[in-house]
Amino acid sequence: MTKADFVAKYSEKLGLSKKGTEEVVVAFAETIVEVLRSGDEVVLPELGKFAVVKRAAHNARNPRTGETVKVPATLKPVFKAGKKFKDGILA
Repeated sequence: MTKADFVAKYSEKLGLSKKGTEEVVVAFAETIVEVLRSGDEVVLPELGKFAVVKRAAHNARNPRTGETVKVPATLKPVFKAGKKFKDGILA
């Protein structure tokens, strides 16, 4: 499903214009990014938890050459689905 398809379906459900619904969807995504960037997490019981985890620096191997490469520490965004979300999909 594309963003446009999602906005159309969501606007139909809410009874709002597509433009207004698209603004809501974009603001929702931007807000999640801002909160994660600040170091906090977003917990929505109906959906799940958005968070950032730290990945430690480690050594990896280039499979083509066999050379060892140092991979720097990074931050990784993660999503853990909530119970209601899982149950809704599996029902």
